[in-house]
Amino acid sequence: MKAVVWHGRRDVRVESVPDPTIQSPTDAIVRVTTTGLCGSDLHLYEVMAPFMTPGDVVGHEPMGIVEEVGSAITGLARGDRVVIPFNISCGSCFMCDAGLQSQCETTQNREWGTGASLFGYSKLYGQVPGGQAELLRVPHADYGPITVPQGPPDDRFVYLSDVLPTSWQAVRYAGAPGVDSVAVLGLGPIGDMCCRVAHHLGVPTVIGVDLVDERLERRRRAGTTVLDLRSFDDDEDLVDAVRDLTGGRGPESVIDAVGMEAHGAPMAAAAHKATALVPRALSARLMLTAGLDRLAALRLAIAMVRRGGTVSISGVYGGMTDPLPMMTMFDKQVQVRMGQANVRRWVEDLLPLVVDDDVLGLEQFATHRLPLDAAPDAYEMFQRKRDGAVKVLFQPGSST
Repeated sequence: MKAVVWHGRRDVRVESVPDPTIQSPTDAIVRVTTTGLCGSDLHLYEVMAPFMTPGDVVGHEPMGIVEEVGSAITGLARGDRVVIPFNISCGSCFMCDAGLQSQCETTQNREWGTGASLFGYSKLYGQVPGGQAELLRVPHADYGPITVPQGPPDDRFVYLSDVLPTSWQAVRYAGAPGVDSVAVLGLGPIGDMCCRVAHHLGVPTVIGVDLVDERLERRRRAGTTVLDLRSFDDDEDLVDAVRDLTGGRGPESVIDAVGMEAHGAPMAAAAHKATALVPRALSARLMLTAGLDRLAALRLAIAMVRRGGTVSISGVYGGMTDPLPMMTMFDKQVQVRMGQANVRRWVEDLLPLVVDDDVLGLEQFATHRLPLDAAPDAYEMFQRKRDGAVKVLFQPGSST
């Protein structure tokens, strides 16, 4: 089969790799029909390289058709149409029972001290072959796959794998419904979807902040109040502008949908690049013990949120020694919530939004639909925010 394979920093290739096979009675094999390119994939493209191995198959936002099931599978059959959550969970451990599937005790990676295994996401999360491929082996297929109906296009359902539950969790962690204002920092796929969810849940004031024209315009047309980061001399001016929109206090909640790749942190950016100059084993150790993130977005969120408010973090961070303004957070009595999305926890809430009707406009969410062979160019385009790229979907089996 063809798959997107990691070979080094900023080096992914489409290659022929062996077809996956059933390895456990609870496995399934899925023929992938659509699979997303996620902002988190860009972390593997560069920042998380010390934890990658040349030959790793990447991607964690797939859906498709069941081709084969293991002997213990009773709820799936060949021909079923399914979406595959990005985290791999068993559905029966303490953490899964608590709705914390991203911390599944069956698939936790104790060697690295990390949570549940993820498709296509480095040694830190199980080194499980990912979903930017023509075929995918799905462990714990007795629990994970989300069955969806035939009929509507893949675009309606594929975001159940990651984008939609990640955004839904971020907005719920921000207190919606029930808050009067939410500011979203970063209007990439997750930030854009957070705005859609916040509007859907009835948040009266939704503010989006970005610095890419196409992303700002998408949200402006949809009714979000947008602010262009480039229009302000510094963060203080931006915070003042947001306060003017929220009764002088700031938003009740701020969602950081940017994470470690935020603009405006040259020292952390240099630290990221420096890991390329040392052997992989040493750079991995450095990241685990002395890693730094670019914290511009998170610091902005802390400054912007009203006193007693909530900062909800959906953007991925990977540093271990990040300095935070603890005095400000304590003085303002800021609550912080964060973490990988617990996909299966939110499925019952989300299915009515995609099955009954396209409530969130998902069929028009993607900006690019490309054959899998276009992946190397698509990664570069997405990282550089070129050609209006907000969300890229690959369609294995389609021609270039």
